[in-house]
Parts: sequence; C-alpha cells; structure tokens
Amino acid sequence: MAHQLDLEEQEQLDELKHFWSRYGNLITWILIAVLGSLAAWNGYAYWRKNQAAQSAVMFDEMEKSLQSADLSKVERTFNDMKERFPASTYTQQAALQLAKMAADTQKTDTAKAALQWAADNASDEGYASVARLRLASLHMETKAFESALKVLEDVKSPAFKALVDDRKGDIWMLEGKKTEAKAAYLQAFSALEERSEYRRLVRVKLNALGIEPEAPAADGAKKPADGDR
Repeated sequence: MAHQLDLEEQEQLDELKHFWSRYGNLITWILIAVLGSLAAWNGYAYWRKNQAAQSAVMFDEMEKSLQSADLSKVERTFNDMKERFPASTYTQQAALQLAKMAADTQKTDTAKAALQWAADNASDEGYASVARLRLASLHMETKAFESALKVLEDVKSPAFKALVDDRKGDIWMLEGKKTEAKAAYLQAFSALEERSEYRRLVRVKLNALGIEPEAPAADGAKKPADGDR
C-alpha cells in the first residue's frame, strides 16, 4: 500500500512539474503584473494624499494673505500652487479667491487671468462654471460683449443654465437687443425654483421690459365644472 501511495505521489509530482514547466512563466508574469498594479495604485493614492495635504497648507497661507489684503503675496502663492498642484481642488479655489480680490481692487487683468486658468484647467465642472460666469461678468464690465457670450457658451453644467440665460439677457440688454434679452430672461425664469430670490430678480427684469411671466397653475387646482362656466 505504501508503495502504491508513493507511486501516486510521484505521478502527482510529475504532473505538477509538467504543469509548471508549461504555465509557470505565464503565472509568474501575471502575479508580477497584479502585484505591480497594486503597488502602483497604492503609490498613486499616497501621492494624491500627499499632494492634497501640501496644497491645503499652501491654501491656508493664501487665506492669511487674503485677510491681510496682500494681493502680490496672494498671486505668488497661487502661481506656486498652479505650478506644483494644478489638479488640486485647493488650487481651483485659490484661483477664484485671487480673481475676487483682484477684481475688488480693480486689477482686472489679474482677475481675468486667474478665472481663465480655472475655466481651462479645473477638474471640477462646478468650479469651471463659476469661473466662466465671473469671467463673463468682467468682460461685460469692459464692454467686451462678444467675449462674454463666448465664455458663457462654454458653461456645460445644467445646474448653471438659468444663471447663464440670465447673464445672456443682461448682455443683450446692454447691447440694446431687447427681443433676445426677453427670451433669455424667460428661459432663466422658467428654470429657476418658484420661491428662489434669484427668480424674483429675473421677474423684476422682465417687468421692466413690460412682461409679466405667467405663473404655472397650482398642482391639484380645481377645474371649473361645466355648470360653473
């Protein structure tokens, strides 16, 4: 019996050797690829975490400069963040903060440059849309209406459609194109929530054009019976 077991074990060992000689290299390379991918992913995750931590520290420094109203230092910090951490959401926020401070201090070119960078490079569509809306406003202030409209066309997020339509209405009003302005305001009015303050503002603009937008019928409103007509 022991001799028979030894033969079975030898056969199994021979089969294992044959299998390994045939598929051993393939298995080895698969394991290397899998382990390499895991190592690369862990390394990438660590790198992302490290990048986020460093950019957060720089953003804190930038906020201190904002509080002290040091525009030149804010701009230097942003440029450093832009070079080192362009994909970080902190850098995208920094661009918007710099643009606001620059616009408030009449540094329009600096504000436009920061907003244009955010519009072109922000990975978050929300930040990119906000940047484009603010950039369009700056173009409006300098009467660069065609540039403002072109920037608004690049806002793709549906969440900002009402704001885009309202801004287009403002541009067309400034250009004296009242028909286009009315259409844009009506689209914005329809897209905004009924109780929002912004919707009331758009209504005021429409009223100034002699238009009273129709309020939608209340859900469940009682329809008049034939005898009541």
